[in-house]
Amino acid sequence: MEDKKPFHSLLGAFKERMKIFHDAEDENLSRMLTSSEEAIFDLTGAIDLSDSRTEELVLERARYLYNDQVEFFFANFQGEILELSLKNH
Repeated sequence: MEDKKPFHSLLGAFKERMKIFHDAEDENLSRMLTSSEEAIFDLTGAIDLSDSRTEELVLERARYLYNDQVEFFFANFQGEILELSLKNH
């Protein structure tokens, strides 16, 4: 039997923001949040989600990813990414 990984800690917040009321996509959404978290950490030098700005960027990138628009994320959030990067370096 395969052990299931726990869902991402922001899954509930993401589903609420996106108005997703079912559980059918939870695994996929959790993977999107994980990849978004890794991308934001790499871009900004953040090391955890304790800063609300980091959490917000993770949620926003996951939203863009969910809507197949991730290629527009960086341009639309460049200022926030730069600000967080400067704070973390």
